Parts: sequence; structure tokens; C-alpha cells
Amino acid sequence: MRRTFLMEALSAKTRSVNARSLKNRLRNPCFMLALALFLAAPLYAHHLKKGESATLPVTTTSPKARELYEKGMADYENLYLERCNEDWRAAVKEDPNLAVAWAWIAFNSSNPKEVSEARAQAKQLAPKATAGEQLMVAWISKVEDGDFLGGITAMNDMLEMYPHDKHLLYLTGNWLMGENGDDQAQRFFEKALAIDKNFPAALNDLAYVEARNRQFAKAFAAMDRYVVMLPKEPNPQDSYGELLRMAGNFEGSLTHYRAALKIDPDFVTSQLGLGDTYALMGDQEQARVEYDKAIRFAHNEADRLTYSMQRAMTFVRDGKYAEADREYTTIALTAHAKEQDLQEAQAMRQLAEYQTDDSVALRNLTVAENALHHQPTISASDRDEEMSRILRNRAVRAARAGDQALADLSLHQLEALANGSRNRVIQSSYHGAAGTLLMDQKKYPDAIAHLEEDQDNPFTMELLVQAYYQTGQTDKLHEVEAKLRGTNAPTMEQALVVPAIRAKRPVI
Repeated sequence: MRRTFLMEALSAKTRSVNARSLKNRLRNPCFMLALALFLAAPLYAHHLKKGESATLPVTTTSPKARELYEKGMADYENLYLERCNEDWRAAVKEDPNLAVAWAWIAFNSSNPKEVSEARAQAKQLAPKATAGEQLMVAWISKVEDGDFLGGITAMNDMLEMYPHDKHLLYLTGNWLMGENGDDQAQRFFEKALAIDKNFPAALNDLAYVEARNRQFAKAFAAMDRYVVMLPKEPNPQDSYGELLRMAGNFEGSLTHYRAALKIDPDFVTSQLGLGDTYALMGDQEQARVEYDKAIRFAHNEADRLTYSMQRAMTFVRDGKYAEADREYTTIALTAHAKEQDLQEAQAMRQLAEYQTDDSVALRNLTVAENALHHQPTISASDRDEEMSRILRNRAVRAARAGDQALADLSLHQLEALANGSRNRVIQSSYHGAAGTLLMDQKKYPDAIAHLEEDQDNPFTMELLVQAYYQTGQTDKLHEVEAKLRGTNAPTMEQALVVPAIRAKRPVI
């Protein structure tokens, strides 16, 4: 399992959504500008002094708080994603002034109210901490506040101060993966492994990058090392299971997920992984059995709702749309009652995605948008990312319903959101929507220019196959069609596109 920083449900480890993962990243000019600033000399580095120690310090007078904070970071690297929250909560009880612990609670918690309060605490306390800790807090808080470039700048300056801290290098790469920056992330994992060739967390994420690039032999070789390094930890087995599933080896995937659960029956993401794998295999009944177990043992309400959405998706895969409607509606109502606004919006947006009636889909998208504004606690980054997905769907549905005015308005809103952000998820949403509308107008070269910026989405890949066919680009057509047919991600987009594509003969 690997932790990304998006909230969309992509797989047992990529919850952000929609994310939710293949090759050809980082082509967007805006995102590249941000990364160029990040990878070049930091904007304010000449004002900073490199840390005297090799690793970023932790400002606290409490040895117990320090121990708990460090345990939380170790648990985070081993993907105990709720246990690390408990560690950091205990740390701030021992020392309420421990700014970085508050920052990581804000970053990793699934409770919107806790996230908002912890972020405020971290920002308030940061001036009392060291310069490096201040930058860590700024990185986390600025990203969550929607200041993507400011967050990258702070992260850059932090690394300039502590260039040999393997843990910071790992965290940087891990965050970049969450933002679809796999090529850049790989550099940081390689730097971390140059410092410590047996650093498990970096090796794990490097294997994911290789798998996303379809370099499965390299990925599995890394996994073999990872399992040997941590034979008593569940995550190596869990990660192996996910990578095998990505490669289409479902039976091998199930074997490794079960091995993870044998090591730790409470490693719930492996239980979820069983459900996701059975769903992709086409056994929706067994998938629901496995999802029910994951839901029962979920560690927090947000995960419980996310797992429930995965279960609801099995009815879409089965073509039982009325049952899917009931499931998603119930999830949205539960999320609303629990003040889990993001999950409410996601449930309503997913409900819209498979509707055959565009007017019904548009109504559901309106409810999804409203959910994002029920409470002020949802982070700006989460709200903007999910809003970008809603606008993408609205633009496409409105165009197909013949409401060109609404389609144009939605695309304009999405373009404005993309122009004001370096967030790759938002950029992808915009380019996917713009390319789809251009395809409807048969403006194939213009459509291709946008669609190539969103190549991980099955809807986009399907359109690219058509666009390459219309423009006679046979080699690119074959490449994208093979990637589409080989997509094994437990997402709504995969459910709606890939099985139908596999049932047809290749285009040429």
C-alpha cells in the first residue's frame, strides 16, 4: 500500500480520488512551471541556512512527545494510516506546542473538523519552531489552503536545508506521486535510496512508479526486496497484491492480500484490496462479501463511507443500476448526517457518472456541488479537486443534453479554476472536459492536444483512440488502446469503459 494525498478512491491505497495511474505524466505547462520552480534553486534559499544536523529537528521539551511523533512518522511510512494519527494525537497531548505533529494530523486525518483545527494550531505554533519545521508546516498548510505553488516553494526550501534527510526525500516523492508527478517522484526515491539503499518506504513507492510505467519486472524485483526487508509487516504483501492486480495477475494479487491479513488481520486496506480485486475479476458477489468485512472493520467514518462506495460500484459493474442508485443515495445521506461533506459529494458525483439520463445526472451533480459547501471545515484543496470533477462531468453531460450554454459555462468555470491552480488533478479535469467537447465538435487535432494531458482516465483514453484513428496516428492509437485494455484500477471510470472495450475487437 502507498499513501497518496488525494481523497478520491482509486484503489486500496490511492484514495484520492480519482485518482485515484499509468505513464506519461507531467505534460501540463502550468504544473511543469510549478515543478520547475520546485526543482530549481529555491526562491528564498539565499535567506536560509542549511540545517546543522542531517535531519529535520523536532522542537519539543518532552521526550515522550518526541518519541510519539517519531513513532507516528514510522507508522506513516509503514502505511498504518490511522495508527499514525493516534500517535500524533498522543504527542500533542504530551506537548500541545508540537507544531509539526499538529501539521501531520491536519494532513492525514479524515475528520474535517479535526483537520481544520489541527491546521490552525500548526500555523499558530509554527513561529516557535525551527526554520525547517516552519517550512514543513507551510508546505502542508499552503497545499491544503489551495496555495499549491506556495506549498511547493516551502517544500523546496525545506529540502534545501536538509538535503540528506531520507525521510523528507521520501515524503516529497510520496506527495508528488499523489499529484501525478511520478517522473519527478522517482528522482526523490532514488535520492533517498542513495542515502540508504535499504530504505523500505522509498523502495515501496519506487516500485509503484515503475508499475505505473508498466515496468512490472522492475516493480516486482523491488517488491521481492521489500518483502525480505520487512517480513513481519503487512504492507509489503499488500503492495505486492496491488501491483500484481495492476499487471492483471488477479490470483497472485489475492494470495498476497491474504498473506498481509495473516500477518495483521486489522490491516483493513488488504481486506479492501480483496474486494477490489474480485470486482475487477468480475465476481461482484464475492467482492461484496469482502467489502462488507472492510466496512465492518474500517478505522474511521471516512474510510467506511469510501469502502461503501466501492461496494456500491459492484452493482454498476453488474448492470444493476437501481440497486446502485439506492446504495449511493444511502451513502450520501449517511455522509451528510456524519458531516463528511467530501464523501457526500463523491457519492453523488459517482451516482451521476453512470446515469443514462443526462438530466438526472445533472441534478445529482448539483447535489454533489452543494455538499461541498455544507461546512466550512473542508480544505480548499479537497473542495477544489472535487469541484473540478463535478464541473468536468457537468460540462460533458450538458453538451450531450443539448444545453450548450451550461456546457460552456461549466467549462469556463473549470478553466478559471485550472488557471488559478497548479494542482494536477484540476488541470486534468479541465483538459479532459475541453478535449471531450472538442471531440463532440469533431475538432480532432485540438481535442488531442487537451486529451493527451489527461491520459490516465479511461474515458479520455477511449476518446484518444477515436481521435488518433480519425487523424491517422496508428502507432499512438495502438499504444493508448493497449493501455486502456490493460487498465485494472477499481474506479468508476474503469467500470464504465474498460469491460466494454475488452468485449470488442481492437480498432485496427
